[in-house]
Amino acid sequence: MKRIINSAMLGCLFFCTLATAEVPTFTIEIRDHLFYPSQLVIPANTKVKLIVLNRDATPEEFESYELNREKVIMGGARAIIFIGPLLPGDYPFFGEFNPKTAQGIIRVEN
Repeated sequence: MKRIINSAMLGCLFFCTLATAEVPTFTIEIRDHLFYPSQLVIPANTKVKLIVLNRDATPEEFESYELNREKVIMGGARAIIFIGPLLPGDYPFFGEFNPKTAQGIIRVEN
């Protein structure tokens, strides 16, 4: 009986630690209908939190077909987008409302 309880406690400790582990966080800003930085490097095989700050007065949409993400960020607001884990490679994104200027790449590296 004692062994079963210890195993259960170890399992809970393992999963509770995983749940509270920090997710790497990266920030992208939208200014003058451009993304800064326009290229962001993140680690491969890791779930990350992307904070997108819209410094413009007008809304913009963070969109990426390769990342399967689409999020409207109102002017002066921020959005949190979780991505990954991803394989190494380049994942383009763009601003739906200003697609000619608001473009960027998330580069995933080992």
